Amino acid sequence: MAARRVLHDEFFKKAKAEGYLARSAYKLQEINQRKRLFGRGARVLDLGCAPGAWIQIALEEVGPSGVVVGIDLKEIRDDFGPNAHVLQGDIYKTPPEVLKGESGKLFDTVVSDMAPDTTGHGDHFLSIRLCRRVLEMLPDLLKPGGNLVMKAFEGEEYGPLLRETEKLFQHVKGFKPKASRDISVEMYVVAERYRPPK
Repeated sequence: MAARRVLHDEFFKKAKAEGYLARSAYKLQEINQRKRLFGRGARVLDLGCAPGAWIQIALEEVGPSGVVVGIDLKEIRDDFGPNAHVLQGDIYKTPPEVLKGESGKLFDTVVSDMAPDTTGHGDHFLSIRLCRRVLEMLPDLLKPGGNLVMKAFEGEEYGPLLRETEKLFQHVKGFKPKASRDISVEMYVVAERYRPPK
């Protein structure tokens, strides 16, 4: 018998009580508490940012001197304040210059909680394809020495994805936060100290 999915678990209830837009907020919060991938004054890019919970966590960490930019296919109507810039767009079509904005500055950290619309058929391969798109985008977006977090569904291409990421970063590790559901196949690739391809 398949494991029953618990929709309203402790993290769902905690997010509601603490004003976060989704339980996924605690995933990024835990990753950043463990790894300190970004902090005060940082520029953070959130790819696939809907519904906005990772933007909320990133803003708390970067403070008033930091900037968080998010992009998603879905429209996000929440107002996150002057330090957040949210765009509706496709990561396959949006130019890097649009994401960097008027300053044109590279980001200190790129985060991605993107996932394909799950159908049960080929979800893993679609997830890995999104991750590879993130890696393709990094030379135009991420500072040398910068950090990356991206969600990937486990499967046969997960190992190759880690190896591809290791060619670009000094330290790469898979991590499953406590807020991930037990039955979920999601893992987070946490990559530190970017080394742009020559």
